[in-house]
Amino acid sequence: MIGFREVDLGRDLGRLHQWLNQSHVLPYWTQDDPLPKVRDTITERAANEDQTLYIGYLDHVPMSYWETYWAVEDRVARYYDADLADQGIHLLIGPPEYLGHSHAKPLIETMLAFQFQHPETQRVVVEPDVRNEKVIHIFEKCGFKHHKQIQLDDKRAQLMICRRETFESEVSA
Repeated sequence: MIGFREVDLGRDLGRLHQWLNQSHVLPYWTQDDPLPKVRDTITERAANEDQTLYIGYLDHVPMSYWETYWAVEDRVARYYDADLADQGIHLLIGPPEYLGHSHAKPLIETMLAFQFQHPETQRVVVEPDVRNEKVIHIFEKCGFKHHKQIQLDDKRAQLMICRRETFESEVSA
């Protein structure tokens, strides 16, 4: 069973701090900050009206962190022709025991289905670090197509786009 709920800083700060410091997360998120800095960062992100932060659950166990956002309001919009209703995803799987067990694909598909519930959203974008070949492969399996590599402030990224028609015909069918 997959579920999502919005981040509650009082409830989630410790877990997010722990997850951001996991060896499999550090190379891509580079946010191994002390707890007060993580609190400030999450507080700032949660206050941004153009994104929503979620904790993802698998069988009622919190195990992932998600940031969904309106792409036109994000830095990624500078690298492609963003529509007003395009959405984006950032995610991490926190506990290492959830890696390598094929959990990411159904999680991403569930989040995509949620984002495509917005009737005007025709595309969802992601920009994983180009070194993260595993997550790029999973995004491909979820209907994302390579658009181009881009240089962001903190990483070389693979901009990928999932179109509604691809998701509906090839992934969620």
